[in-house]
Amino acid sequence: MAQVLEFKLPDLGEGLTEAEIVRWLVAVGDVVTIDQPVVEVETAKAMVEVPCPYGGVVTARYGEEGTELPVGAPLLTVAVGASEPAPEAESAPAADGGSGETSGNVLVGYGTGAPAARRRRVRPATAVVTAPVEAPVAVAEAVPDRAGPVPVISPLVRRLARQNGLDLRALDGSGRDGLILRCDVELAIERMEQAVQAPAAPAPAPTTAPAATGAVTERVPLRGVRGAVADKLSRSRREIPEATCWVDADATELMAARTAANAAGGPKISLIALLARICTAALARFPELNSTVDMDAREIVRLRDVHLGFAAQTERGLVVPVVRDAQDRSAESLSAEFARLTEAGRTGKLTPGDLTGGTFTLNNYGVFGVDGSTPIINHPEAAMLGIGRIVAKPWVHDGELAIRQVVQLSLTFDHRVCDGGTAGGFLRYVADCVEQPAVLLRTL
Repeated sequence: MAQVLEFKLPDLGEGLTEAEIVRWLVAVGDVVTIDQPVVEVETAKAMVEVPCPYGGVVTARYGEEGTELPVGAPLLTVAVGASEPAPEAESAPAADGGSGETSGNVLVGYGTGAPAARRRRVRPATAVVTAPVEAPVAVAEAVPDRAGPVPVISPLVRRLARQNGLDLRALDGSGRDGLILRCDVELAIERMEQAVQAPAAPAPAPTTAPAATGAVTERVPLRGVRGAVADKLSRSRREIPEATCWVDADATELMAARTAANAAGGPKISLIALLARICTAALARFPELNSTVDMDAREIVRLRDVHLGFAAQTERGLVVPVVRDAQDRSAESLSAEFARLTEAGRTGKLTPGDLTGGTFTLNNYGVFGVDGSTPIINHPEAAMLGIGRIVAKPWVHDGELAIRQVVQLSLTFDHRVCDGGTAGGFLRYVADCVEQPAVLLRTL
């Protein structure tokens, strides 16, 4: 007799508590092998393909594409030890029930050696059909004061109702046994908005024109990457007393040096790689800015290694990939790593590890055609260097007016880790290296 094993959404690391199903890679009835990717999910950090630790036949999937599930919620069930779905089988825990057809720890915090859970009998129907989107996926609560059997409602549905001020006891569910589904809550929200917009009774003609009012056209959930960005920026602005200083610099010599280096053959060097190399040299001189603040211990924690983040705009929103140990990399190595991470961001292949652990951020907003900005610090870092567009401008060079390539540099910093003198010194050193690349060579 086949054994039905339930595979739950594993802990994807970095404190992530939920993920959205982007694309199923298997269907009910498919045969899967151990550690085969079965679903692509999007967390607040990145897109991740989740492998299943069991080999067998997929008997059920939980959640359609677009569904958001908490960690620990069922993803799918697999009939182990059978070539086709079994009509009736025992439900087993995620741990290896003795069949040996499981893998080890396939993701952070998830393994097959957990203690056994209570067995339960699985009805034949659940072994051959896809589970509905609103199937209970975590500890759910019953809604009292309803006629008939007490339905159990998904935590996701309850949260949606709570966020919009809906009383679930007033709704009629369209699911089995009157279960309230997400579509029931969304329909109730739509009707509520229409009722608010519609006048209760004809009003007398006003003597003056009424003030213009805007109707709601769309509600965009703050979840996934967008939600993570919102949470992190809000926390940064709430906790960090930031200040910004800026300076214009003549980048003509830096651009010429890059052109000469690339003309000499070998791997091409990107402009952001040169700026990153300047950043790491500046942080070696001003280590206060490569730090974080531990308010519980009331300590400034200065960091040895520079894990350099860089802001990148993708189709799914703003992400900040991290170049590890940037202080030990050459301009060629930095160029290659920037290119790799940029391509991974463009194709949605950045991993949680690629997006975490940064200690300082480089933000090239010049690619958007703007000169300056006052960005919000990437919490819990202490500073961010902004690079504006490089554009031809009149500039006094060697005592004469000339057309030079000018860039605005700005530094936003946590005023708890240093004062303006340190921040100004850092920014001035960066500007000097941009204007005279030989300054950087003398400090290497």
